[in-house]
Amino acid sequence: MPQQAPYGPGPVVRQLPTDEARDLLELTRDIARREIAPAAAAQEEAGRFPREVFTLIGRAGLLGLPYEEEYGGGGQPYEVYLQVLEELAAARLTVGLGVSVHTLASHAVAKFGSKQQRADHLPHMLGGELLGAYCLSEPTSGSDAASLRTRAVRDGEQWTLDGTKAWITHGGVADFYTVLARSGGEGARGITAYLVPGDAPGLTAAAPERKMGLKGSPTAQLHFDGVTVPDSRRIGEEGQGFAIALSALDSGRLGIAACAIGVAQAAMEAAVGYMGERRQFAHPLTDFQGLRFMLADMATRIEAGRALYLSAARLRDAGRPFAAQAAMAKLFCTDTAMQVTTDAVQLLGGYGYTADFPVERYMREAKVLQIVEGTNQIQRMVIARHVAGPETRD
Repeated sequence: MPQQAPYGPGPVVRQLPTDEARDLLELTRDIARREIAPAAAAQEEAGRFPREVFTLIGRAGLLGLPYEEEYGGGGQPYEVYLQVLEELAAARLTVGLGVSVHTLASHAVAKFGSKQQRADHLPHMLGGELLGAYCLSEPTSGSDAASLRTRAVRDGEQWTLDGTKAWITHGGVADFYTVLARSGGEGARGITAYLVPGDAPGLTAAAPERKMGLKGSPTAQLHFDGVTVPDSRRIGEEGQGFAIALSALDSGRLGIAACAIGVAQAAMEAAVGYMGERRQFAHPLTDFQGLRFMLADMATRIEAGRALYLSAARLRDAGRPFAAQAAMAKLFCTDTAMQVTTDAVQLLGGYGYTADFPVERYMREAKVLQIVEGTNQIQRMVIARHVAGPETRD
């Protein structure tokens, strides 16, 4: 049923399928207002990771929304889960993105794990006490993920992992890592997925990267030096890891799209609030047509992005192919976030360029969303492949 947000210049009209979903969104907004947004600016400036917030939202049932209730999940469709993500990201991207990454890290066990693995691990993953990370990228393999070099060697019922993963969100603070490693020959078919505990001997994290934005979200290299895991922590079949990774990324791209719209919405609301108070030539800035048109464009892009990610989510919920639509949503929504936040800075003029107002932080955060979980150039390749077929060059 439609629901209008009780705050902001909006209106943000939500299409929510059930009363339970409406209650979930209200709970999310309440937590965002009371526990997340007030400390966001100061904690981002200080580079502080809000682990206690993840524990709080986990106990509130928001860390496992799209997974089965049998294992402690929320049993919610992606259509609902993504709107929760948008609200969290609007309050603080470190939190919204963190929930998206945790959901991504849980995907392999939830969708490809054995019944025993799901029973053993998912209740802890989804219950709020554990936080996950997803380990695919490496220093020399980003967009070309199938060329990864981290090795997994089997010795009886044990696997030994050696190598380095890069750009790992929650690197060094996660309780578990879903790790893709090469167990066989070259290429995609030689990759297998493993569930590695965060405190495994031989697993160490480098110092967090010094990033332009998202300073409160640790991003670090992980070093695997003789890390051993039992075969019971291998997820899926040997050589199935790359397919598992791609399956997770299709869903993860929708998470990034929703986070991007959250950031864009927050930037537009900040701009409208400022412009209503700031007066020039005896009029509020909202009276000037040129500036009003900028707001109209911002609102239209945000609404279009929201519709696009929800359309893709509904395809996923219906069990229909959605990879192309997920790539479109990730591409459009993150480009929208970059455009809207840049325009928000412009609308605030010199004040927008200072840390006294949040729009400069939103602009810095929007940039990374065009890069993570497949750059927007990669998204265009994925979309073009669906439209025109695979490339025919040798």
